[in-house]
Amino acid sequence: MRTVYVNGQYVPENEATISIFDRSFLFADGVYEVTSVLDGKLIDFNGHMTRLARSLSELGFTYVPDIDELLAVHRELVKRNNVTEGLVYLQVSRGSAGDRDFAINKDTPATLVLFTQSKSLIKSALAERGQKILTYPDVRWRRSDIKTVQLLYASLLKTEAAAKGADDAWMVLDGYITEGSSNNAYIVTKDNVIVTRQLSNDILHGITRKAVLKCADELQLKVEERLFTVDEVLNAKEAFSTSASAFVCPVAEVDGTKIGDGKPGPIAKRLREIYIEANRAAAI
Repeated sequence: MRTVYVNGQYVPENEATISIFDRSFLFADGVYEVTSVLDGKLIDFNGHMTRLARSLSELGFTYVPDIDELLAVHRELVKRNNVTEGLVYLQVSRGSAGDRDFAINKDTPATLVLFTQSKSLIKSALAERGQKILTYPDVRWRRSDIKTVQLLYASLLKTEAAAKGADDAWMVLDGYITEGSSNNAYIVTKDNVIVTRQLSNDILHGITRKAVLKCADELQLKVEERLFTVDEVLNAKEAFSTSASAFVCPVAEVDGTKIGDGKPGPIAKRLREIYIEANRAAAI
């Protein structure tokens, strides 16, 4: 049984509780981060904590994360649960003011929850065969840059895609790809240019995205941060996604059309290799 962390206490997972009036439960009023673990160490921890602080600030939370304290909690959970490869999930909600109320009481103490998940990250059957993707309209709240727990639409899309034999969904806004259900989206043109949507309120500012673009620069690959259409995807040489839990994951098919030869492409595969190598070495 896992040990989890709830508001300053390490407890068995079956004893972990929060109030039924917690605003994350009633209003999805919370933010989260997921940090990968390789060899028992944390991948890009500081990047995730920087984004956590931004999300909290954008939503007007009074809670200010103590990064050193959170690092200690992450490490303790990894140790207690013997996680060598997997994830640490962190969630901050605005807490419970004692009863359901739309109005936000900024004096309410935040609720802080963390838990681990053991998971194989390096060896991925999905990365080896390439994802099958379906596209759907992007009808989310237009502050996708804030990593909130408002994940119902993404969950519905991922579930529907799976029911249709696909692995994930990419969303489309005004004719252009925004991002995947839980990842950033990319194509590689026939001229070997990596294209991904520019940062804005329309996509999550991915920590893995930032690291992978740095890897691309080190490989002297050309990158364009711009809008791209579904047609561009279907005619691309390669496609892939990035996320903290899947790293670089190639795409083999979109809306029933093979991308390239329908197999993971060399650029995506090389980016995955160099990302894992670089971040494994920098893990803390």
